[in-house]
Amino acid sequence: MEIQFLNLKKAYIELKTELDQLWQDLNNDSYYILGNRLKAFEQEFANYLGVKHVIGVANGLDALTLSIRALDIGTGDEVIVSAHTFIASWLAISETGAIPVPVEVNNENYLLDISKIKQAITNKTRGIMPVHLYGRVCNMEEILTIAKQYNLKVIEDAAQAHGSVDSVSGKKAGTLGDCSGFSFYPGKNLGCFGDGGCVTTNDDQLAEKLKLLRNYGSKIRYNHQIISGNSRLDELQAGVLAIKLKYLDEWNKRRQKIANIYLQELNSVRDLVLPEYDSGNVWHIFPIRTSKREQLKEFLTSNKVGVIIHYPTPIYLQPAYKSMNLKPAAFPITERICSEILSLPIGPHLSEEEAVMCAKKVREFFE
Repeated sequence: MEIQFLNLKKAYIELKTELDQLWQDLNNDSYYILGNRLKAFEQEFANYLGVKHVIGVANGLDALTLSIRALDIGTGDEVIVSAHTFIASWLAISETGAIPVPVEVNNENYLLDISKIKQAITNKTRGIMPVHLYGRVCNMEEILTIAKQYNLKVIEDAAQAHGSVDSVSGKKAGTLGDCSGFSFYPGKNLGCFGDGGCVTTNDDQLAEKLKLLRNYGSKIRYNHQIISGNSRLDELQAGVLAIKLKYLDEWNKRRQKIANIYLQELNSVRDLVLPEYDSGNVWHIFPIRTSKREQLKEFLTSNKVGVIIHYPTPIYLQPAYKSMNLKPAAFPITERICSEILSLPIGPHLSEEEAVMCAKKVREFFE
């Protein structure tokens, strides 16, 4: 039995009738940019999240970059961000001319260590970017308290947290900061048929500015109020997302069921660190850790179990950020996570039988 890390074809097959009809309707309408499908999805996703505004953009990186620009954070400003995340979190900061200031993560949940935020704040700090990594929400109550104390903006990176719930407030990720960036990359919990993203906010003025930023600085055609670029979520992707949104909660429950199987089946395995359980986690990724990561990866791959490493090299040790002059051991927890972490297959179309088989193979390796 071959177990794929994520099977996108099965997702299409489940929704084939609706998705194929969308393609026909879209071409019959022949309206592809900033149309009614985008407006409808933006409103539906806003209702789902419980937020006032959703602004569709071209991808998740743009969602974060435009969020930072809309908050007037730019050249020379500093933004605190997780040391352990996908590089897009940092790139968004860098693209505005601001400076990413990494802060260590917790060893238990891999999220921003709240206790280390204050010591990273300087007179140049303008914002904090908490990353809701792997489907779990950061401790937003404490982050927002710090932000208010130091007059900082909060930009949520919710690229991996569609439908995730904050265990303290009961609110969904993407509704708690000044604004938030989502990615709709195909492999996300809510993914489209290509690149896509959106910004969410409860601030009316910020929403209007973001609409200008995504569309050449223009609200009325050929009338350009600010200097900006082009980052629009097209009608096809908006239509796909509107269809998939109806199934998001159900598909997230399937992910949670698979995660619970792993947690039960692997609970007694020595030399294996399992992720903490959190009821609000939608399990975009199921990360395990072991000092024998490379051997386990090779074993699972040879047994036709698809696995991925999220993420093998800390961002500050990547060539792109060599100018920061941060050396190995700068963030020891992040580096240990990067050296030990391995993501097991998970998704709404992974069967319980496949999850049990995957866990069996993991146990077999350690036995």
